[in-house]
Amino acid sequence: MISLEQWNRTLLARQHLLARIDEDVIEVLDRCVGMQAQDPRPPFVALWARIDRFDPVDYDDLLLEREIVRSVVLRGTLLTMDAHDARWVRALVQPRIDAAVRRSHPLPGGVDARAVVDAAREAIDGAAMPVRELRDLLGQRWPTAPVADLMAVVRCGLHLVQVPPRGTWRSSGSDEPAYALLDDWIGPGEPAVIGDEARRDLISMYLRGFGPASIAGIQTWSGLTGLRSLVQQMTDDWELTRIDGPNGEELYDLEGLSISAGDESAPVRLIAPFDHILVAQAPADRIRIADPGLYAATVTRNGRSPGFVLVDGRLAGTWRIADRSVDVDYLTDVGPAQRREVDQEAQRLTAFVAAQ
Repeated sequence: MISLEQWNRTLLARQHLLARIDEDVIEVLDRCVGMQAQDPRPPFVALWARIDRFDPVDYDDLLLEREIVRSVVLRGTLLTMDAHDARWVRALVQPRIDAAVRRSHPLPGGVDARAVVDAAREAIDGAAMPVRELRDLLGQRWPTAPVADLMAVVRCGLHLVQVPPRGTWRSSGSDEPAYALLDDWIGPGEPAVIGDEARRDLISMYLRGFGPASIAGIQTWSGLTGLRSLVQQMTDDWELTRIDGPNGEELYDLEGLSISAGDESAPVRLIAPFDHILVAQAPADRIRIADPGLYAATVTRNGRSPGFVLVDGRLAGTWRIADRSVDVDYLTDVGPAQRREVDQEAQRLTAFVAAQ
């Protein structure tokens, strides 16, 4: 059995949030199994919180060299991920993405989703296409269908990459988004792993960066369902080990990975909007880092995410950029010494953002 403190510190240690590390950007992206990137800026803050002397140009270079891509992968969400991992992960979760888009973006009678996807593939094939042009093309061909639904069908039906300069640190933020087909952008190829082998790899990758975790936690993060039998098989095969959580949770972890003692010092961290240590977590797993009521106070109606303030390893507030300065809003009582530490970290983040 592990305590809540051990569960918390283990997560922070694996996420490089107990101490910033001197490691390559791609290594940290791999540990985090990608980073949510529908807003171009959060990945930079997420890496700043984890890497000592993080240089945003390192991220830009990987994006421009096509070693990492911004594309729709887990849960139908735009993530930054290793390009070749993105290929097999997207293929693995494609059926779930297809089901979600049918539910959320049904097309009117007479509009065939396959025809929409085929038309978009033909238009984008071989070159990057501005999103505005693609919207216009689809809207003109299927005027009875909402353009937003047509675009959702295309984003979910094709593995598209949002190409630079959009998404780079050097970008002004006003660059028009443009799409390319993944195979055009990084070269054609097949998924490195498929089927249950791919599911096993994804489970292992998640636990390496976020474990120990419950089956519900793995499924919520990945968007997959029906993983219990596979997790049990991996446990029987000594790939995983079962651990009792602090409140009787049934947790799983990679065999051989260490568990923190629970009394390690956890410095203040300002983590990015949409960061996966809080977002995309099952409620029973999120308890290791956030009290349910506090996290609920951060959820907005429009789905936007604030940045999160961790004090002693747990959610204590949110932050936002206002006039190029970091403003902190506390959600719980924080002592004077810890507030000074938050202020210092906010000043460092303000300087980082101002350097753009």
